[in-house]
Amino acid sequence: MKYRNFPMVPRVIFGNGSFAQLGEIIMPKRKNSEAPFIFLIDAVFEGKALVTEIPLLFNDQIVFISADEEPKTQQVDALVKLIKETYNELPSGIIGIGGGTLLDLAKAVAIMLTNSGSSSEYQGWDLVKKPAIYHVGIPTISGTGAEVSRTTVLMGPEKKLGINSDFTPFDQVVLDPDLTLGVPKEQWFYTGMDCYIHCIESLNGTFLNAFSQSYGEKALELCHEVYLNDISMAESRDKLMMASWHGGMSIAYSQVGVAHAMSYGLSYLLGVKHGIGNCLVFQHLEEFYPDGVKVFKQMQKKHQIQLPTGICANLSDEQFDLMINVSFGLVPLWENALGANWQEIMTYDRLLALFRKI
Repeated sequence: MKYRNFPMVPRVIFGNGSFAQLGEIIMPKRKNSEAPFIFLIDAVFEGKALVTEIPLLFNDQIVFISADEEPKTQQVDALVKLIKETYNELPSGIIGIGGGTLLDLAKAVAIMLTNSGSSSEYQGWDLVKKPAIYHVGIPTISGTGAEVSRTTVLMGPEKKLGINSDFTPFDQVVLDPDLTLGVPKEQWFYTGMDCYIHCIESLNGTFLNAFSQSYGEKALELCHEVYLNDISMAESRDKLMMASWHGGMSIAYSQVGVAHAMSYGLSYLLGVKHGIGNCLVFQHLEEFYPDGVKVFKQMQKKHQIQLPTGICANLSDEQFDLMINVSFGLVPLWENALGANWQEIMTYDRLLALFRKI
């Protein structure tokens, strides 16, 4: 048996206020005064204090990007085109500041600055041939695991699928719990549940091994502390940030499962954001994850989160068909969830019945 030699984030800094050290962290990576750092920042921070703390030098550039929609391949391609047309040489690096959308965009742009063609051509596993330029991830919300994963999930013209490669992970991550201050309650819950569901799917998957289990169990323990126990907000921010890190690591040698596969289909067709999409699906998956769904509903009740209903009520047969085909395209997720014979277990009609519940 040949084992995968997975990359990990080589450098990470953790601590309240650690964002202030970004300037000294990236200084040695500056190639010259003409090779800027490009900061891709969630548009929610435009005009906010965070922007004044960005360590801009020379011709560094800030690009504000709305995180209202899932990141798209055409968005990546447009950013790469803009950067190449604006500067005479490759930037010193790309720095993503925000939630999963901004982190995934930063990873994808860093990859596509050195690889030809459209980013849609690299949606899949191990299709990237050349190393990305230096890239840094700075999460401002916790849960997605995008800061540590080897994938960058993108909405393409034909599918929602990540660029999964050894060149995807960040070279540097800054984990500053202070940056998650002010996250709206619903978003805090949905994104945190992305981490929780990562763990449930990883720990109950057929790909499970001691590596994945050790990270997944710790992340799950932290999620329980944050969403079931009564702890201070400061402690909650610290623990959820580390739960996200461990949750992302738990699927490095494993995979996610049914909820994520279905959520991708839901997102591709209807544009449902990833975190809430996972919650919409997961609540109906008792037959696959009975204990996990039970605890999820306890968390939902404790924090008084009302999930929207009737999302799929008025879809046509053609729309259901598209959503199901996108979901079925995520073969590794189904194999992890249900085993090699997953197609015998999850039939078209069975998946259709699940989607109709949402």
